[in-house]
Amino acid sequence: MVKFHWGMRVCGIFLLWAVTAIALPAQTFTTLLSFDNADGALPTAALVQATDGDLYGTTRSGGANSDACGSVEGCGTVFKMTRLGTLTTLYNFCSQTNCTDGSFPFAGLVQGTDGNFYGTTDSGGANKNCGGYIGCGTVFKMTPSGTLTTIYSFCSQSNCPDGSAPVAGLVQGTDGDFYGTTIITVINGGTHINGTVFKITPSGTLTTLYKFCRHFRCTDGSYPDGALVQATDGDFYGTTAFGGAGTACRGCGTVFKITPSGTLTTLHSFDKRDGSDPFGGLVQATDGNFYGTTDGGGTDDYGTVFKISPIPPYTLTVLHSFDRTDGQVPAASLVQGTDGNFYGTTSDGGANNNCGADGCGTIFGITSNGTLTTLYNFCSQGGSSCTDGYAPQAALVQDTNGKFYGTTSGGGANSSCDTGAGCGTVFNLSVGLVPFVETQPASGKVGAVVNILGTNLNGATSVTFNGTSAAFTVKSQSEITTTVPVGATTGTIQVVTPISTFLSNVAFTVKP
Repeated sequence: MVKFHWGMRVCGIFLLWAVTAIALPAQTFTTLLSFDNADGALPTAALVQATDGDLYGTTRSGGANSDACGSVEGCGTVFKMTRLGTLTTLYNFCSQTNCTDGSFPFAGLVQGTDGNFYGTTDSGGANKNCGGYIGCGTVFKMTPSGTLTTIYSFCSQSNCPDGSAPVAGLVQGTDGDFYGTTIITVINGGTHINGTVFKITPSGTLTTLYKFCRHFRCTDGSYPDGALVQATDGDFYGTTAFGGAGTACRGCGTVFKITPSGTLTTLHSFDKRDGSDPFGGLVQATDGNFYGTTDGGGTDDYGTVFKISPIPPYTLTVLHSFDRTDGQVPAASLVQGTDGNFYGTTSDGGANNNCGADGCGTIFGITSNGTLTTLYNFCSQGGSSCTDGYAPQAALVQDTNGKFYGTTSGGGANSSCDTGAGCGTVFNLSVGLVPFVETQPASGKVGAVVNILGTNLNGATSVTFNGTSAAFTVKSQSEITTTVPVGATTGTIQVVTPISTFLSNVAFTVKP
C-alpha cells in the first residue's frame, strides 16, 4: 500500500526545567548509519529504545528478499542498532512463501511488557481478499534475537470487516492488550479509505473497536495514519488524516478519542486554517494537553504544530504555522523532551534544497507557547548527495543518554537504492540535555513490577519512589527491576549510582 502523503510515506510531571524559550547549548548532529539496501532502505518509522539499551527499528523496504513483494529494493527489515551505530539486521520480511510473514513495515516497534517487540506490516500476510496481491497486512511479534511470529493477518473474512493496511504502530494499553489502526476498509468488494481502530491480545485475538465513516461525509474521520496514545484518563487519543466536519478541503482530518471498549468521540475537525491532514499521532504533555502536527494547512499551507485540550469544549490552539524556510510537511508526531519542550521533524523545507525544490527537511524544537527554533537543516553535508540524509518522516525518540535519535527516508553515504539518492540514515542530535531514567510502565500499584531503563546503571546503590526506598536488582548497565514499595506516592523516581544520580523523565503514578 502507498501512503497518500508525498513520500511512500507519557504522562506526568517533568523535572527541573521551566518551559520558556529554547535556549540550548550548541547542537551536535551525527549521522550514525547509512543504509545500503542490503541491510534495509527507506526507514519511515521512529526508533524505540529497548531494555537492553539498544535502539530497534524497521525499514520500509530493502533487505535480503527483493522482488518477493513486487519491489526490487526489497520487502523491508527489522534491525537493532547500538548508540554508536553498529547495525544488526534481525529479520527480512517476505522470508516466507507468498510473504505470509508480511511486507513493507511502515511503522515502528513497541516493546511489550513480556520483553518481545510487536509491530505491523502494511502488506503481506495470509489473506489477499483486500485486492492486494501480496496481502492485506499483519501484526507480528518478534523476540529480541529476531524470531518473528505473525500473530494476525488482516482481511480474515469476506469484505475485510477487520480492515487492512495497518500503517501505524501499536501501543500497549494498561490492560496488557495492544491497540492500533488500519487505514483501509473493504465494502462490497471495493476498497474504501476509511479505516478502523482495533485491539489485539499478545496471542493474536483481534477485536475491531470502531469503523470510520459511520457518519455522513465521514464526519467522524477517515484514514487514521498515526499511532494511538493512551492518556492518563485511560482512553486512547488519535488523529485521522482525512474526513471530519470541516469543508475547506472536503474533510481536512480530525482529532478523536476512543474508549477501550470502542466508543468514539470526535474532538476537533480541521478546517485548513488551523491545519489539515494530520498524519502523525499525538503526545500527551505534562500539562495534560495533547500536542501534534498537521501535514498541511495553517497560514501558508505548509503545516502546523497545535495543542488541544482533553477537556470539553476541546479547544485547539495553533502554536506555529510553518513557512517553508523553517520547514514544511511535519508528517510525524512530536516528542516532549526532558526540558519540557517539544521536538520534531519536517520532511520538506528548510535552508537547503540540494535534494529538490521543496527543501530537504529539518529538526525543530518548540515550546508549549509556540516559540520554534530550527535545530538542524538536512542536506547540510555532502552537497547534492546529502550524506547526512534528507526527508525525515519519523518522530524522534529521546534516549536515556539525553540525545535524540531519528531516521531519514533518503540520503546517506550509499546510493545503492533505485533512486540513486541514498537509502536513508539513522542520526542523533545532542542539545545538551542530561541522562535520565525511564520507567516501564509509568504507573502501577504497590507491589507491581517496574523496569527502569537508563544508562550506566551498574553499581546502583539506591532506588527511591518519590523518596521511598525500594528493593531492586541491577540486570544490566541499562536495566534495573524493582517493585513499587509500600508507602510510595506519585512522584519522581531516583536512581543513585557511583558516578551519578539519575531522575525519571516523568513522574511515576502510584495507583490505589
